[in-house]
Amino acid sequence: MREALLYDKLRGGRVRCGLCERRCVIEPGGRGFCKTRENRDGRLYTLVYGDISSISANPIEKKPFFHFWPGSRALTVGTWSCNFACPWCQNWTLSKVEPNPKRASYIPPEKLVAMTLWEGCQGTSISFNEPTLQFEYSLDVFKLARERGLYNNYVSNGYMTVDALKLLAGAGMDAIKFDVKGGAEAVRKYCKADVEVVWRNVREAKKLGLHVEVVNLVIPGVNDDDETLREIAQRVLREADENTPLHYTRYYPAYEFTAPPTPVETLVRAHKIAKEEGLNYVYIGNVPGHPLENTYCHNCGQLLIRRYGFSIKEYNITEEKKCPKCGASIPIVGKYVKSGILSRFLRI
Repeated sequence: MREALLYDKLRGGRVRCGLCERRCVIEPGGRGFCKTRENRDGRLYTLVYGDISSISANPIEKKPFFHFWPGSRALTVGTWSCNFACPWCQNWTLSKVEPNPKRASYIPPEKLVAMTLWEGCQGTSISFNEPTLQFEYSLDVFKLARERGLYNNYVSNGYMTVDALKLLAGAGMDAIKFDVKGGAEAVRKYCKADVEVVWRNVREAKKLGLHVEVVNLVIPGVNDDDETLREIAQRVLREADENTPLHYTRYYPAYEFTAPPTPVETLVRAHKIAKEEGLNYVYIGNVPGHPLENTYCHNCGQLLIRRYGFSIKEYNITEEKKCPKCGASIPIVGKYVKSGILSRFLRI
């Protein structure tokens, strides 16, 4: 346990958490919405500093990041609980479990960075459950990792405060994937959150110079209508730019949600809509081997990166990050790492 950052002391021993935009007011002895921060005698403590629920060496394409250090691997860790209420969570065995400091599996920041290097990974990633809950730990890990020449990223629902986002960027976060969940009504109904906060943070992350990719898990009956799919594409264009990758990924039933898997035709329709809106790099996900998980030149249509799931099978972008056919500049951060090694779960 560590004293939390970003909170205000209020009257009567209460505190207001400033980590995410729920800004929970927490009574003495109580916890906030996410159950990972506790008020003890008027001071706020994080219960999950370095408490690792899962750890694995993942291909960066699994996040998904398609334009950030392609082919590389990130040592990926998560903890417990979440600040959203999504009933379809794919990682519900972690995100729906409250932390218990008495049973913590603690990995110090120094050890995590050493493990990253030992595993031959090119960077760190905080993921699996909402990474914002590992805020204080992330700051310490990212600083050490950057000193060792490693990259750092978040796989996030994007609900942190601007103060938190700025501190993460300052500590060494290089990239962030935002999962926007859908339109305003769906996010409010199912996630108990305000999607405008997420779009604000997409905009702020771009201003901070972070690499940004946006994901929307397309769920039948929730966010698969043309209006929502078009709105998401338009917001990526407005809050970021035309070269920001947008991923429409396939949903499968999980946790408390039983809608059938997303038809591939719906994802193809979403891709068509986003391209009509002017986005240059649009992908569909969770459909291994589909042509629309590949990267094509926005100028001439040349195949640049051929993927199968999380594996890169062909890489044709030049060392100068240009299309080999027409010479157009391709927005890729970092260099191609030809490893061919997929996920490997590690012992805690």
